[in-house]
Amino acid sequence: MKKTQIKITTEFIKLDALLKYAHLVGSGGEAKIRIQQGEVLVNGEPCTMRGKKIRSGDTVTLGDTAVRVE
Repeated sequence: MKKTQIKITTEFIKLDALLKYAHLVGSGGEAKIRIQQGEVLVNGEPCTMRGKKIRSGDTVTLGDTAVRVE
């Protein structure tokens, strides 16, 4: 499993935006599909809400890559 960290300067970032920002997907459309299909985990649990607010301390996983938000 590849693990990376992303630093945000706001209170939160929406899940679909984080996937694009972390280069886990190539487009917003791809993010939407991957989230809807249940491929994205937030703190180890499948999440199908693309507008989910991701805050510092959360970990988002897609495939073999985990991104921790700082």
